Amino acid sequence: MQPVIFFDGVCNLCNAAVQFTIERDKNNLFRFASLQSDYATEKLAPFNIEPAKGDSFILLENGKIHQRSTAALRVAKKLNGLWPLLYGFIIVPRFIRDAVYNYIAKNRYKWYGKQESCWVPTPALKEKFLD
Repeated sequence: MQPVIFFDGVCNLCNAAVQFTIERDKNNLFRFASLQSDYATEKLAPFNIEPAKGDSFILLENGKIHQRSTAALRVAKKLNGLWPLLYGFIIVPRFIRDAVYNYIAKNRYKWYGKQESCWVPTPALKEKFLD
């Protein structure tokens, strides 16, 4: 199964991150699902994650869950260009990385705004999204 990125579908910053990833995922590796979807509820339940909270960036990869900064760094590692260099930040203790992540996540709606409904991909991108 291909890695799946779960994201907050109404968050403008999160939607921008998904679009950023799609543009740099030249190997068509990732699939996406909003945390508000039934797919997220089904797939994250075995990990005791409540996707309705919508407060984390989650990567499901090889049957394992990665959240917050670890998920973001693992995604960056597989993108084209120089983005894999960011994976070097994995050496920073997770509690420090996640503190920065949590600060941004806490303020994301205030800084970047929120949509009334989940972003709808174009027909060409529809195959990348699971719902």
